[in-house]
Amino acid sequence: MSDKSFLSWPFFDDSHRVLADDLDSWSTEKLAGLDHSDTDATCRKLVAMLGQDGWLRYSAPDPADPDSRIDVRKLCLIRETLARHDGLADFAFAMQGLGAGSISLFGSDTQRETWLPRTRAGNAIAAFALSEPRSGSDVANIEMTASKDGDDYILEGEKTWISNGGIADLYVVFARTGDAPGARGLSAFIVPGDTPGLEIAERIDVIAPHPLARLEFKNCRVPATAMIGASGQGFKIAMSVLDVFRSTVGAAALGFARRALDEALTRAAKRELFGAPLAELQLVQGQLAEMTLDVDASALLIYRAAWTKDRGAPRVTREAAMAKLYATEAAQSVIDKAVQIHGGDGVRCGQIVESLYREIRALRIYEGASEVQKVVIARQALAEAAASGGS
Repeated sequence: MSDKSFLSWPFFDDSHRVLADDLDSWSTEKLAGLDHSDTDATCRKLVAMLGQDGWLRYSAPDPADPDSRIDVRKLCLIRETLARHDGLADFAFAMQGLGAGSISLFGSDTQRETWLPRTRAGNAIAAFALSEPRSGSDVANIEMTASKDGDDYILEGEKTWISNGGIADLYVVFARTGDAPGARGLSAFIVPGDTPGLEIAERIDVIAPHPLARLEFKNCRVPATAMIGASGQGFKIAMSVLDVFRSTVGAAALGFARRALDEALTRAAKRELFGAPLAELQLVQGQLAEMTLDVDASALLIYRAAWTKDRGAPRVTREAAMAKLYATEAAQSVIDKAVQIHGGDGVRCGQIVESLYREIRALRIYEGASEVQKVVIARQALAEAAASGGS
């Protein structure tokens, strides 16, 4: 049983605690023994389950609903809980939010009315098509173009490492409309998955299987009404969505780390070495102490960032970068220690800690690699120092 004492921290209110308990119970019932042999089919099933049982209503709130709003703490709690139970379930939830987040935050009434009821119900799978072969973390370097042609735009170019690529019903695609150089020249478009000219050029296999693809856009025509927000707002839209969801990447890593710690504690208590439980060895106790410390420190940074955003901060760039950086790096360390405590079983295919070892690695790269997060944090610190006169 994972530690839940953190739910008593002042970052949370009763609605957060109820949500965490309810989702933990749901996950225990619905996700145990989930068949992962067909990744695409399982992902579709998970999206449908999460939508049918109401969890996707938190992924991209509908502004038309007065009781619906983005609560980053709830997003983090959901991702942490799902990741602790099943990595692909976390992926399915997160990509629905990331894919539909641009529409939720910046879409027109028609766009929201068309897509949000479907993504929130799990009836349409969403994707966020930002990365390109030569522009991953450097979003301002996007090369894909969207050329105006009468009442339409024609998309030309390539996207890669696109989560839900190949199974998505809609893609939010970022392209250069030529309004200005660099970041100011980008715009965002809704492109249904069956749009002529959109092709799945390659399915990408990775160490922890998820639906990923490289997309090609060749004379891909969409109406001007497919643009989200105004022309030239694409960079702002992308950064705003990532600002909300970056903390949740840390939360997913935290869920993986909590599960690894649970597995390590159980293994240390039950496995005997030299006539005594592993837990009695001081070296193992030291590892368990470091793992516990990393888990709590990660949680503090994650829920500080989420709480700050929920309190009305327009941006939480520094806080989210710190949370994402620390939690993903710490989770890698925690899981590595759990593998070591498990010995040979730690690298046996099908073992929980073995799957966690594969799951965690990508989180240190996507939505801003650890090295990029360090640059972000340093620039924020330098800017704050300059604003205060350097004193």
